[in-house]
Amino acid sequence: MPFQRHSLTTLILFSMLSCQTDSYLKEKQITDDYHYHHDLDNNDNFSPDGKWLVYDTRTDSGGIAESAKIEKVNIETGEKKVLLEIKNNEIWGPGAGAVSYSPVQQAVVFIHGLANSTKENPYQQWRRTGVIIEDANPNVPIYMDARDVTFPFTPGALRGGTHRHEWSGDGNWIGFTYNDAILKALEDSTGQKRNLRTIGVSKNIRRVNVDKNDENVSGEWFSTLVVRVVPDPAPGSDQISHAAGDSWVGTNGYLLKNGERQLARAFIGVVKDVNGKEVNEVFIVDIPEDITQPGELGPLEGTKDDFPMPPRGAAQRRLTFTSKKKYPGCMGIVRSSPDGTSLAYLAKDDNGVEQIFLTSPFGDDPRQLTAHESNVSGNVRWRPDGSAVSYIHEGSITLCKPGNAPFEQRILKLTQPANPAPSNLVWSPDGKVLAFNRLTQKEGEAASQQIFVVEVPM
Repeated sequence: MPFQRHSLTTLILFSMLSCQTDSYLKEKQITDDYHYHHDLDNNDNFSPDGKWLVYDTRTDSGGIAESAKIEKVNIETGEKKVLLEIKNNEIWGPGAGAVSYSPVQQAVVFIHGLANSTKENPYQQWRRTGVIIEDANPNVPIYMDARDVTFPFTPGALRGGTHRHEWSGDGNWIGFTYNDAILKALEDSTGQKRNLRTIGVSKNIRRVNVDKNDENVSGEWFSTLVVRVVPDPAPGSDQISHAAGDSWVGTNGYLLKNGERQLARAFIGVVKDVNGKEVNEVFIVDIPEDITQPGELGPLEGTKDDFPMPPRGAAQRRLTFTSKKKYPGCMGIVRSSPDGTSLAYLAKDDNGVEQIFLTSPFGDDPRQLTAHESNVSGNVRWRPDGSAVSYIHEGSITLCKPGNAPFEQRILKLTQPANPAPSNLVWSPDGKVLAFNRLTQKEGEAASQQIFVVEVPM
């Protein structure tokens, strides 16, 4: 078990602090403008050097559609810089949000609604795209994924909206969730369920040009869907109707039995059990290096009545089988350890308490990581060195080490319990700083999301 090899310093830290229930890390508030939210949105918000955090400015009423800015803040000085500002943004969009930093360059990627958003045709799940901004060139958008909603469709372009963009460890790929505008229109016209969420990837290999109009967008990266979803999965099968909660497996994929590394994304897929009841299970999809070749399921660009299909070599597999358990189902975002050996997700234990479980990319028997008496409330993230998993429990940021020691010796409460609880945890690249949001209220102002950090001993 690779994650049992922790440094002596880490072991001493846990043994000392886990016994000190009144000892918490000192929180530092980074943002203090209470007129708007500074939303980290559970993304990869730290710059590669660990000095800046990027966030959006969504509102409670309008969400991302009403977020007119992407900003970053220096965690040492509190200095703010605007990376993108949409002039004359309205409550219906275009909007920009859900932003993540590249791990290898000073650039961010985020959702951007379509420029032609109106009250009658607003920002929607299927009307958005991914935009990259380089720190050195603020307000100069680089459209990442191409969008083509006019037939004939274009290989390398999608036909809807991408969301929750996440860079790969080498910065050459971006993964995302996706909703299709063509199938949304088909659902509206037929009344049959076709607006399904699925997962795709973009690779920085070549520009994709599409026909110019108000709904189409040419993109600098080549994009494909990699997960197959269907409206009505066969009961008892591994077919899925919804795919989300996805993230990259490992910093550089996971190790195959032959010693090669495999690029992949892990996610939650919705299946039907033998009785036709929906159950959320953990899946993985292996992604080929070459995503430009169509696979056996159909064209990369899709058809008038079906999704763009995965490229040749993409292979999705089911990793968990919980339908016969007392409390079936899995939850949250599936988060991989840096070396790709362990996938963390939420599920209920035999007592009905939501805990963190671990499985491998090969679907080995899941093992329970936490053993709390009350629910783990999410925000599961691995520390960058793989030594521990962070999450929220009973209003506190908590760390838990994998291993065989008693549970009480493997957990550490970092912050004092609070209501509302901290949210949107994100580690600095060196694993020394943990950033998060707190909903904070100043007298005379509405409550707003502010950014805090704690320094976590190594």
